[in-house]
Amino acid sequence: MEIPLKFKKQKAKSLLSIYLELSKLNILSLVLVATLLGYFLGNMGWGSWERLFFTLLGTSLTAAGSGALNHLIERVPDGLMERTKNRPLPAELISPIHVLLFGITMAISGIVLLVWKVNMLTGFLSLLTAFLYITIYTPLKKVTWWNTSVGSIPGALPIIGGWTAATGEIGTMAWILFGIMYLWQHPHFYAIAWMCKDDYAQAGFKMLPVVEPDGARTIRQIFWHLFLMIPLSILPVIEGSLGNIYLVGTIIISIAFFLSAIPLAKDKSRKSALLLLKASVFYLPALLIVIIIDLGV
Repeated sequence: MEIPLKFKKQKAKSLLSIYLELSKLNILSLVLVATLLGYFLGNMGWGSWERLFFTLLGTSLTAAGSGALNHLIERVPDGLMERTKNRPLPAELISPIHVLLFGITMAISGIVLLVWKVNMLTGFLSLLTAFLYITIYTPLKKVTWWNTSVGSIPGALPIIGGWTAATGEIGTMAWILFGIMYLWQHPHFYAIAWMCKDDYAQAGFKMLPVVEPDGARTIRQIFWHLFLMIPLSILPVIEGSLGNIYLVGTIIISIAFFLSAIPLAKDKSRKSALLLLKASVFYLPALLIVIIIDLGV
């Protein structure tokens, strides 16, 4: 199966581009949106711009370091996949020891910065996120298709980190946000897995579309998590943090997200999986915009 052009990687042409690719900027950007969402809601506004700056900087450093260490651990299977064979390590553009030092330095720097400039709890959550992502989720991809559900835990923690950066504690609303983020990741990553399932199979990754090629269980998982997102996204209104503008907005974008999965259920094509992926990427910033409008900030 041909890999979609947007997933094909060209070899990095400079030292800067090598380190940027090691940092996994696509994942890092989603982490920052989630962190910003948690921070904004924790403050019910923007709060301290200095604290926000250090929160995003520390989170960026930790996420970049974690991404680099993921590259290091998966350098062999990356070399077996068409979409990742040109990454810096499989392409031998940089040595494993340099990636190890870069990853550890970045991750530790981010955690220390968060403890120093934000608070201890946010630094701990950043450490926990990196630990779960590197030592649990990454090796689990070779073991079971449940890796997506397990990996969604560290994937959802940054939104709590944003909340704790603003408040210094984990409140009810933080757990609601965690739940939304946890559910969101399933359709997002199942869409990617469906588009790249042959590549994943080549590398020995046990993603759900690989272990169950007909797609029936993958489709059920996608719709199950999308369905749960609708009532969960309404809870901030019931809890009292947000109002009617948010209620209308979140229902619209949640239903639109749900509907974007229907074509994939019908034809199980890469094109339909890409539609779902695009809808998932649209969802988080759209949710943030709706919240900003609702709070009138």
